[in-house]
Amino acid sequence: MPAATGRRSVPPGKPRAAVRAAAAAEIGPLTDREIIIAGAIAYWCEGAKSKPTRRKEQAAFINSDPALILLFLRFLATVGVTRERLVFRVYIHENADTDAAQRFWLRTTGAEREQFRPATLKRHNPKTVRKNSGEGYYGCLRIDVLGSGDLYRSIEGWTAAVTAPHRGRPALPGTFPQLPEKDLNLR
Repeated sequence: MPAATGRRSVPPGKPRAAVRAAAAAEIGPLTDREIIIAGAIAYWCEGAKSKPTRRKEQAAFINSDPALILLFLRFLATVGVTRERLVFRVYIHENADTDAAQRFWLRTTGAEREQFRPATLKRHNPKTVRKNSGEGYYGCLRIDVLGSGDLYRSIEGWTAAVTAPHRGRPALPGTFPQLPEKDLNLR
């Protein structure tokens, strides 16, 4: 049982690594259903969403955390998306080592070089003091899923089910009286 429910696996004041290890042990191996839930929520937080003013029902996920990228790839494999449908692109500041970033993300994802598009470079603003630079900075990786309209709509449905106010009841517009309908992305 997670510590947030009142029972602690590690007494207060224990080293950070011990708390992390205990928390990971509480989760254990994930089922396919749990991977789908985690992947859908990760997508809803970090993926591209269709808006009423900009309809685009295509799955595109971007993040700088290799663990989150690998979770998303695991999610895609779990829901039956083949690697051949994936296109990758690195987004990185122009003064960073683009080649090193490409190599890093190739190794991390296990993708083929042909699946990578040219990097998108962000112009350097000399007034900004960036801390995400130098060795170990690999920018963000964007993963586009080709022909993903049905996948995108499934992600909407999975997210609606997970975020529903009552178990088993989908979160559709109008079911959250405290939120104006225009604020809901699940349409």
